[in-house]
Amino acid sequence: MKLIFAALLFFSLTTKAEKNFVYCSEASPSTFNPQLADDSATFNASSQMLFNRLLEFASGTTNVIPALAESWEISKTGKVYTFHLRHDVWFHATDFFKPTRPMNADDVLFSFNRMRLKSHPFYKIGSYEYFQSMGLNDLIEDIVKVDDYTVRFVLMRPESPFLSDLALSFAVIHSKEYGEQLIKNKTLSKLDTEPVGTGPFILKRYVKDNSIRYEANPKYFLGAPKLDKVTFLITPDAGIRLQKLKSGECHLIADPAPSDLKALKSAANWQVASTPGANLGFISLNVKKKPFDNVKVREAIAHALNVSSYVSALFSNMASVAKTAVPPTVWGYNDHINAYDYNVEKAKALLKEAGFPDGFETELWTLPVVRQYNPDGKKMGELIQADLAKVGVRVRLVSYDWSTYLEKLRHGEHAMAENGWISDNGDPDNFLDMTLSCQGIRGGSNSSQWCYGPFDQLITSAKISSETADRTKSYLKAQEIIHAQVPIIPVAVATVSRGLSKKVVGYKISPIGIEDFYSVDLQ
Repeated sequence: MKLIFAALLFFSLTTKAEKNFVYCSEASPSTFNPQLADDSATFNASSQMLFNRLLEFASGTTNVIPALAESWEISKTGKVYTFHLRHDVWFHATDFFKPTRPMNADDVLFSFNRMRLKSHPFYKIGSYEYFQSMGLNDLIEDIVKVDDYTVRFVLMRPESPFLSDLALSFAVIHSKEYGEQLIKNKTLSKLDTEPVGTGPFILKRYVKDNSIRYEANPKYFLGAPKLDKVTFLITPDAGIRLQKLKSGECHLIADPAPSDLKALKSAANWQVASTPGANLGFISLNVKKKPFDNVKVREAIAHALNVSSYVSALFSNMASVAKTAVPPTVWGYNDHINAYDYNVEKAKALLKEAGFPDGFETELWTLPVVRQYNPDGKKMGELIQADLAKVGVRVRLVSYDWSTYLEKLRHGEHAMAENGWISDNGDPDNFLDMTLSCQGIRGGSNSSQWCYGPFDQLITSAKISSETADRTKSYLKAQEIIHAQVPIIPVAVATVSRGLSKKVVGYKISPIGIEDFYSVDLQ
């Protein structure tokens, strides 16, 4: 009898000890391969959970630290980067794949060459927006396997942000051995839907628009996570996310409504984690579609929008009016630029000069999900619609589900669209190059479709320079050009916030908005 009781007690204790952390996320991932994405919902569900990169950012910061590469050297020319890989790092063992060797240089070449070489067997399975928008396909001349644990990247020119670029979510390392298995089975697309990484958690089950379930990786090279399981409950509505936090169904919620933060801060069982955001909410004006090809029309729209009223109405003092295309939390911010003033008469006069005295009809796409830089896309759309009606611009509001919205935006199907960007590395290049460069159009991240030679020359020269002072001068001038040409209308820079249970310990909120649950524990 004592033995039976002891066994029952042991079973009870081990069952209670299992820690299942539940995160209420705001949207479904568009894929489980970060190489194919540029949205935080995908990065949160894949890049930090399932994968690693050669380099990573220290939790809660944009400081670059070793990851799968334990050390590196840079040549005197600034064009050759040599990385020394960790030994004894294993890819996930799953029901469908069992690795026979640890991660090595072949996996690094396999992963990067997929994005850069048309001859790669996986190249045509998807598109590589981030890689191409950053110009890495033109920058990287070659990637060389020196030996099993040494990889050399040869660049066409020096690139100051290159180390930070390799720590971005898209730069994950896949298993070449798994890829070869999929080629043999003729199921190449499974690399992106049934992922195998080296990360702290293993994907167990995904129900689209419902939930994602993970289990801890017991062989993780930094040691097994403190959590046994992690569940993402996909909950687009901020009010429902809040109720799930209060009921105990979720331990942490993405992007709580700004109006709910005060109540969360004063509650006994919940807390708020906040940090100044490296983000920007803006309106994209598609310069390839009439009448937005006319800079006077774009100026008129900027003067017609009462942006400060949107920030007051939607952000509950958790955001500031954005003045330029770089947020003040990122170095290189141009504080001498003033936001376009709200001036209805000036907007009407500019429209008349542009040949539209009676205005025109157009569409505005409104965000279908909550973003830290836009907590209510529909409401913001209605405010914009009302303001533009005052100057004769008749706006029809349009929206789509999140993945469709992103896909159509990449292809430039919109005229005006609510959009935004969250810095991935704390470098101004990540805003200006990604969202407004000519190569950003090709990659799909430049939703204004604006390609302007003088601007591109400035940001290219800034990347080549190794001197922060010289880079800063270029970025300050680049922001002046954006302000004059108006391809986007900056709206808001928001504080990043998360609501969480007081049972959660070890959580660090990131200024770049990518969740990292490896060090999280539950009391």
